[in-house]
Amino acid sequence: MRGFRYFLGIAIALLVFVTLPLPAQAASSAAIRAYDDVQVQTKDYSGQNLVRAEFNNTKLAEANFSSADLRGAVFNSAVLRKANLHGVDFSYGIAYLSDLSAADLSDAILTSAMMLRSNFKGAKVTGADFSEAVLDREQVVQLCEYASGVNPVTGVDTRESLGCS
Repeated sequence: MRGFRYFLGIAIALLVFVTLPLPAQAASSAAIRAYDDVQVQTKDYSGQNLVRAEFNNTKLAEANFSSADLRGAVFNSAVLRKANLHGVDFSYGIAYLSDLSAADLSDAILTSAMMLRSNFKGAKVTGADFSEAVLDREQVVQLCEYASGVNPVTGVDTRESLGCS
């Protein structure tokens, strides 16, 4: 069943990113805020609208993203160690090769997010919703060891959304 969900997630992502036409705004450089290869000056993004923002090779250790709107955002090789991501909406986001160790992902919405090859060691995931998210199998096994709670917005059980047995 988990293999089918993984395949389905990849198929949907390919369908969305390859076959569907994108609106002109998505192609506009003004529509995407990129934070590339920098030591970011501010680390307080709490409550901000960061839809489709890109953080590439960015050091964001201990940054505060609590309650931020991160739908469709991209974290590529970003360092988010001990970051506060409590209550974020990271639906359809991408976190590839990113360090989320000891991050607070409690009550986060991570539906349909692609989070392959990222580190979640010691991350707090109480109440997080991982429905249809794509993670490496070893990440899921690790997260299932301490996953608990129900997301207050979606009503989805964290363990169920991860496919924990």
